[in-house]
Amino acid sequence: MIVFKWLARLLFPPRCVLCDRVLEDQTDLCKTCRLHAPECPISAAKRNFLDSWLALWYYEDEVRKSLVLYKFCHRRSKVQSYGKLLAMKIQEQHPEGLDLLTWVPVSAIRKLFRGYDQVELLANVVGRELGMEPRRLLKKIRHNPPQSGIVEEAVRRANVLGVYRVTEPQQLPGKRVLLLDDVITTGATAAEAARMLLTAGAKQVHFAAVAAARRMGK
Repeated sequence: MIVFKWLARLLFPPRCVLCDRVLEDQTDLCKTCRLHAPECPISAAKRNFLDSWLALWYYEDEVRKSLVLYKFCHRRSKVQSYGKLLAMKIQEQHPEGLDLLTWVPVSAIRKLFRGYDQVELLANVVGRELGMEPRRLLKKIRHNPPQSGIVEEAVRRANVLGVYRVTEPQQLPGKRVLLLDDVITTGATAAEAARMLLTAGAKQVHFAAVAAARRMGK
């Protein structure tokens, strides 16, 4: 077993989740990224239908490159580091814990084309770290154009209106829900998902993502 681990480390050395530099220890980030990655501060402000939101970093530079590799180039191993780091930040903001863990789902067509739902994978790791079982509380019922290609905020809101359906409404009344996504840009997608959960009876919806557009922090 020791020889196997040594060989695995030799052939597949641990790398920084952001810049892909080979790491000298078992941390998730190299020293440069720990010091200089654009960290997103915790915000206590409510936004639209979200009772709180947080993200690890701003969506720029090495963070953006890392997430593009994760979402579009099958670098699924990155989710282990994203999930561990995100769970730590969630615990910092919500030490009392939350009741339910779910995620913003991709459409069936996009999952088929990509081969996986990147946020579901994230929810599995975050759930493991927090001791929570992820619940598929939302289903995407319409394959809308990707938000990344839309600039105007009003158009982004219209693009996601009515695209989600609650799958387990009986689980939601009075519950505080933790909703995950990989990136939050204007908050339109998160707000629509949260609106559906609140309409079904959720008491609160708290949001967390790997990265946020810098405009979210303003």
